[in-house]
Amino acid sequence: MRLFAFNGDADGLCALQQLHLVEGEEGGTAAPALITGPKRRTALLAGVTAGTGDEVTVLDVSFHTNRESVLRLLAAGARVRYFDHHHAGELPEHPRLEAHIDTAPTICTSVIVDRYLGGAQRAWAAVGAYGDNLAATGRCLKDSKELEKLGTLLNYNSYGESEADLFFAPAELHRRLAPYADPLAFIHEDEAYQVLAKGYAEDMQRAKNLKPRAARGNAAVYVLPNEGWARRVSGALANSLARSAPARAHAMLSPNSAGGMQVSVRAPLERPAGAAALCMEYETGGGREAAAGINHLPMEGVGAFTGRFLEYFGKRN
Repeated sequence: MRLFAFNGDADGLCALQQLHLVEGEEGGTAAPALITGPKRRTALLAGVTAGTGDEVTVLDVSFHTNRESVLRLLAAGARVRYFDHHHAGELPEHPRLEAHIDTAPTICTSVIVDRYLGGAQRAWAAVGAYGDNLAATGRCLKDSKELEKLGTLLNYNSYGESEADLFFAPAELHRRLAPYADPLAFIHEDEAYQVLAKGYAEDMQRAKNLKPRAARGNAAVYVLPNEGWARRVSGALANSLARSAPARAHAMLSPNSAGGMQVSVRAPLERPAGAAALCMEYETGGGREAAAGINHLPMEGVGAFTGRFLEYFGKRN
């Protein structure tokens, strides 16, 4: 059995797309199993069963979050390939673990897979980098406004508390992308692109009048309404604000069904560091240097988080 566990955002999708196009069905005639979901569903290996002769490939989710599950799968005899750019912690040494992890702030999982494949599907690596708000990295791979927009839209589709908030479930979006070696062909031929483009434009229009709930120096905190459009647009809005004010850090707080807030943090593009360290101070926090988040922040902790965020980033030079 082959199984792919991948983040449902642009980076996870484009990392998988590269491997799909290069490796195809080498591992067997049966289509691989897919484990994915909205962007914040990151403990993807929990509940996965695999053993001797099986290969599990993990893309764009934290090794730190999935460590116990990886160890369980290795002990059961499975082989695990791991591609990621988030905080990992200490990696175990094991003959069946193949880890490709780089946490540099200008690197994403699609770039790591591009290296692994020797640039065989570089246009898709560029889409992934653009989607992860790494525009300079994307341009180095392939300078294209169309690819940048595609990356933005694929990433936009991944934000939501559940798949009900998304236009396309990530597994379905992968199946739509899979036939296309050329991202431009997907843009021009698959109706999903126009659906996402229309939804993105409408949601960003709704968000244009939002003002910071709190701000200090080089930091601003936004609180979004408890609506599907706001959950969908939270990541795209954070990335847009980061590009428009590259010296400023941004935090986006969205109400969740558990009665708290889901938090997205963007470090300043001019100083893309610190987001993961801040978010990992919280029980459900994690991420990478430039962009991180907290899956559940209790309402009684919102005021303290706001103060901590403004202190953490507001005085940084």
